[in-house]
Amino acid sequence: MTGIISYDSESPAIGKQVITAAAFIHQDFNGVEKVFLPKRSTRKKFMPGKYELPGGHLDFGEDITIGLKREITEELGVDINVGDPFYVFTYKNKVKGSHSIEVVYFATLISSLSGIQLNPQDHSEYKWIAEEEIGKIINNKGADDPEVKAILKGFSLLKGSSLNFG
Repeated sequence: MTGIISYDSESPAIGKQVITAAAFIHQDFNGVEKVFLPKRSTRKKFMPGKYELPGGHLDFGEDITIGLKREITEELGVDINVGDPFYVFTYKNKVKGSHSIEVVYFATLISSLSGIQLNPQDHSEYKWIAEEEIGKIINNKGADDPEVKAILKGFSLLKGSSLNFG
């Protein structure tokens, strides 16, 4: 063992601070901007069957954008361009016993849409969701969910809305 700590959403990390990164992978479909949302496998202990922004836990000492690219390749079988971070939130993972800080980045696919190959251990299906369809996700998570807020912020920024400074 090299001493590098690797995290996932289920391995115990009681009392630990964990850093995660997520990708707001967006694409224009005939003039309609959509975000890529995979559905977590129902075998997962943490948030089973929930749609989410793809990404995951960073290894100790790992560069955040390199870690995000690694997670996307592992989970979706595609490569992405990582843009700017635009949203940060925290949550407690009761399965792990940890506290996570999640940084959400804008991203686009390098690979073609047909190249998406979900890792069945992580995700069971995916959707490209337009902003007006976000109710499908809110019904699955709840309007106060920080990831839903991040998705709405991403759409707002894509439309040119200014940043909130306080």
